[in-house]
Amino acid sequence: MFLAVLLDKELRGSRFYQTALYLPVVLSLALIGFVWQLIYSRDQGLLNGVFGGDTDWYGDPDVNTWAVLVAAGWRHVGYIMLLYLAGLKGVDPSLREAAAVDGSSETSTFFRVVFPVMRPINIIVLVVTVIESLRAFDLVWVINKGRNGLELISALVTQNVVGEASRIGFGSALATIMLAVSLVFITIYLWTVMREDKR
Repeated sequence: MFLAVLLDKELRGSRFYQTALYLPVVLSLALIGFVWQLIYSRDQGLLNGVFGGDTDWYGDPDVNTWAVLVAAGWRHVGYIMLLYLAGLKGVDPSLREAAAVDGSSETSTFFRVVFPVMRPINIIVLVVTVIESLRAFDLVWVINKGRNGLELISALVTQNVVGEASRIGFGSALATIMLAVSLVFITIYLWTVMREDKR
């Protein structure tokens, strides 16, 4: 949202920044995993090379979840930013003008006027984020096949259905749970969109 607010101010070179921030979105999560392996590698990684450390970013269960969150966030920030930017462009300018006439500061106007108007966008972002987190698979599978602290539900489904120790019933149960959780948020999303269309 912060990036969207900055770009909404029509800064010089904003088109370039939009493209640069959105570029990771078009890359597959598998490719993102390979790119960040070059950064996080214990022996030859960029991060340990710059700071002179020897942290096993993907092997240490205390830090690998955060490392994956940074990598996944780098990919998704451009998409979420564009959603918020579209929401900001859709805010009626007269609302901001009225708040300015009333003596409201720019920060106060954003939190008291603009942010409440963007409620449907916030719900869409929440739903998209939750669904993306539930279906996340490629990134952790490339990293360490969803082990050692990265046992995401999608990785567990794959391990149990097509893994060496095949437990198809357990894997199917996990997939059903993932579907049920996703349906809750999909229903919320559809209800929000349909309600907005009726207005």
